[in-house]
Amino acid sequence: MKRFSSIEGKTNVVLVGMPGAGKSTIGVLLAKKLALDFIDTDLLIQVKYGDALQEIVDTKGYLELRKIEEEVIYSTGYIGHVIATGGSAIYSEKAMEHLKKSSYIVFLDVTLAEINRRIVDFKTRGIAMRDDQTFEDLFSERYPLYKKHADFTIRCNNKNQEVISGEICEKLLSLG
Repeated sequence: MKRFSSIEGKTNVVLVGMPGAGKSTIGVLLAKKLALDFIDTDLLIQVKYGDALQEIVDTKGYLELRKIEEEVIYSTGYIGHVIATGGSAIYSEKAMEHLKKSSYIVFLDVTLAEINRRIVDFKTRGIAMRDDQTFEDLFSERYPLYKKHADFTIRCNNKNQEVISGEICEKLLSLG
C-alpha cells in the first residue's frame, strides 16, 4: 500500500479497544503498511511519569491514570501517525474529540472470551478500573463507548495481526 495521506483532513489512525485487543502490535504493523509513524499513549505516559501504568494505578488510583491519559492525549498534535491508545481513553470526551479532529478512530473489537484467553494476569496490566469492578463489568461498561467513538469497527477474533491490519488498510482506502 502506498503512503497514507489525508482523507477528509484526517492524517492519523487511532486504535481503541480493550486491553489485550492488540492495539500496540497491530499499530506497529499498520504504521509500516501505511508508511506512518507509530505512537503508543501508554508508553508516552510511562516515559513522562517514570512509572509503569500499574504503579500509577497502585499509588495514585485508577481515576488519576484516566486523568493522566486524558492530559497526554489532549497534549498531542501528531500528523501522520498510527496512535495506539490506552483502553480507558474512551472515557474522556475531551481527548476523543481532540483525536477525532485529525484521526480516523478504529475500534478493535475482541470478545471478552478472547481477551480472557490472551491476558494472563489482569493485576499487572495497569488497567484503569474500580476495585469493586470485575473485568467483565469493565468490558460491558466500555464496549458501547468504543462503538460510540469509532469511525469503524474491525472484528478481530480468529484473525492474526496481519489480516487485521490489512482490513484496516482496505477500509481506509475505501474512504478516500
